[in-house]
Amino acid sequence: MSSLAAQQQALLGALLAPPRSPQSQTATAHFAPWARGLAAYQANGHALAERCLRAAYPVVAALVGEESFASLARDFWHHHPPVRGDLAHWGDTLAGFVADSPQLADVPYLADVARVEWDFHCAADAPDGTADPASLALLSSADPAQLGLRLPPGTAVLCSEWPVASLVTAHLHGHPTMDTVAQQVQARQGECATVWRQGLRPRIAVCTHATAALLQTVIDGGSVLAGLQAALATDGGFDLGAWLQAAVQDGLVLGAGPLEDLKPDAAASQPG
Repeated sequence: MSSLAAQQQALLGALLAPPRSPQSQTATAHFAPWARGLAAYQANGHALAERCLRAAYPVVAALVGEESFASLARDFWHHHPPVRGDLAHWGDTLAGFVADSPQLADVPYLADVARVEWDFHCAADAPDGTADPASLALLSSADPAQLGLRLPPGTAVLCSEWPVASLVTAHLHGHPTMDTVAQQVQARQGECATVWRQGLRPRIAVCTHATAALLQTVIDGGSVLAGLQAALATDGGFDLGAWLQAAVQDGLVLGAGPLEDLKPDAAASQPG
């Protein structure tokens, strides 16, 4: 390894390695003559980590508080350092990090909130989807077993034992009220959340378990028939026509087409 490469590797170790780890201690000793400069770099790295995570996870930040979120961002920076230059794509593993943290065990819904927020963050940065309402006529003429639905890129669904969609929308949009959400949390009222992009605006809404089953089937590349069967297995009274009409109006369904023309991951594509 060249001298420059070794210096760069040592600097990365000092900035990114977990504090008190062997790599961090070796790197810090290497830069001992420049301790003040190194401390400035480390502080800037921590500040950058906090800003980036706060942009993607504003509700998580609000739920744990200013100091705790700053500490969380620093720990995450060291244990899951960025591997790409674009830090807008860093932070996808925060939910798992939160779930494994003993310090956050008293906020059991935080990991699922983080999962929903990351989906929301990705939907905002997803490619544009093109609506093709005329293609929906295929639903009345083609074999539903060979037909798929086209969803906006970045669409995701999550079912949780906690009111995750309400927690996010209460903090971001003021609806429902914080008192209502507190009651839902106390009652451990689970929710399924749908995240998608309508035009330029990422959206999140509560959905039924039947709708979640249908959407997940479609996101995974399943047919309209398979999606309907998954929905009916959850709720025998599920009305596909009524759901579809509302979904088209909300920009959740952009069109329909033969399964071979729809890539399995097209509806669920995310940056990074």
